[in-house]
Amino acid sequence: MTSADHPVNDSQDKRGDRPGRAVAGNGDPMKDLNASGRDGRGHTVEKIGGTCMSRSPELVETLFNGGRPEEEVYNRIFVVSAYSGVTDALLEHKKSGEPGVYALYANEGDMAWSEKLDRARDVMAEAHAGVLAEPGDVKAADDFLRDRIEGVRSCLIDLQRLCGYGHFRLDEHMSVVRELLSGLGEAHSAFATSLLLRRHGINARPVDLSGWRDETHPSLDQRIAGALEDVDVTRELPIVTGYAQCAEGLMREFDRGYSEVTFARIAALTGAREAVIHKEFHLSSADPKIVGADAVRKLGRTNYDVADQLSNLGMEAIHPRAAKTLRQAGIPLRVANAFDPGDPGTLIDAEPAEGPRAEMVTGLPVLAFEVFEQDMVGVKGYDARILEALTRHKVRIVSKASNANSVVHYVDAPLKTVKRAARDLEQAFPSAEVKARKMALASVIGRDLRGLGCARRGLEALEAAGVDVLALQDNGRAVDVQFLVPSGSLEAAVKALHREIVERDDTPVRPAAALTPAV
Repeated sequence: MTSADHPVNDSQDKRGDRPGRAVAGNGDPMKDLNASGRDGRGHTVEKIGGTCMSRSPELVETLFNGGRPEEEVYNRIFVVSAYSGVTDALLEHKKSGEPGVYALYANEGDMAWSEKLDRARDVMAEAHAGVLAEPGDVKAADDFLRDRIEGVRSCLIDLQRLCGYGHFRLDEHMSVVRELLSGLGEAHSAFATSLLLRRHGINARPVDLSGWRDETHPSLDQRIAGALEDVDVTRELPIVTGYAQCAEGLMREFDRGYSEVTFARIAALTGAREAVIHKEFHLSSADPKIVGADAVRKLGRTNYDVADQLSNLGMEAIHPRAAKTLRQAGIPLRVANAFDPGDPGTLIDAEPAEGPRAEMVTGLPVLAFEVFEQDMVGVKGYDARILEALTRHKVRIVSKASNANSVVHYVDAPLKTVKRAARDLEQAFPSAEVKARKMALASVIGRDLRGLGCARRGLEALEAAGVDVLALQDNGRAVDVQFLVPSGSLEAAVKALHREIVERDDTPVRPAAALTPAV
């Protein structure tokens, strides 16, 4: 794979290698992990997010061990994220935007980033001290962290000094800096988790894909194959970093969604029988905080089409590119509650629904970005120019509607960003009226909504709940119906739609317990 190749390519290459045989840099296939496993079922690849990672001691007895026989403790590969709050400290806060080390380092000549790196070190030290009980393990994690933090600091100081000369520009290296900092958080959590598990009698092995002090520049596939080629999953439990340094540059394409891309690629390359994402909750029919814990239903089973719709609405069961990798490799995905080990969770695969059924109601605030031009009808080029402006300003489009003289994009982006795109279009189309207004989009989603009358029943339910409907979108694929409502009415809309279309139509489905268990 070259740097121009996509990092999530098909599970079979042009030479006909079957899934499960990753190709190392020298062209020799790595050991086929899918053939391992004493029970003949093969192995799973499982991902743990940052919030769950910070509760690692609880996971020892639920997820990692929990009295399992040895063959169920092993035959698994775990992909881990950084501890909760660590990536925010290293990059920037995901929600508030508060600058971390990366954002401060971009200010050339300012050493505030070094103080922020010290604070990030303290956050990381506090994280591993909270999960490791033995003083010897804490000291080993402290030493590991000190070596990595000071190595990163020296690297950044040298780069800053180099860019003090006119021939070098710091902005040309910032994507690499971002990757360097991201890898730091996940190498730390993988190392500390391995210490924790070894203390509990599990032969855990940290697998660092971050490329620390590695002079090679392999592709993603080569990085994974090289790291796992001597791993024996029948007697070792690999704890793999979610960040992988590679020629493709995962953060340039996926930013903070890279760990799920790595997770899916590992599953495809090693021929896993199943991919599992462990969350701190079950994948349910709605947010229990909105509709009530007694009203929600665990999905139990759905497909990748529904997962893509959820991703479009900002509720990622899995990153869409990662879902594509698993789907093409024929690997089912399970979303499980890490703290409810007896429940098999929700299986996501490519199978159609057994019958019409609404599975989830969700939504998000959006901006309706409207371009109205009286002379638009019959004239080509408006759509292309609008999309060009939105793409240039990195505005995420959720949905779209158009008629003879107007085009409306429902977008998920800050208002100031949308205003920049509006200014560009006002210059391109001086006689057009360009405006943005706040709305909310509530959506009913399911593998097969045919015959349920979701649009009609949804309108009636929203009217009965006193929620105005500003627009309705139903594209005919029978996987989702979207209701545009006033910005302050989202929760009321979700509650009304869920009560009418999910709770009232709730019918028994094939029990999730009958499906292949995750662990």
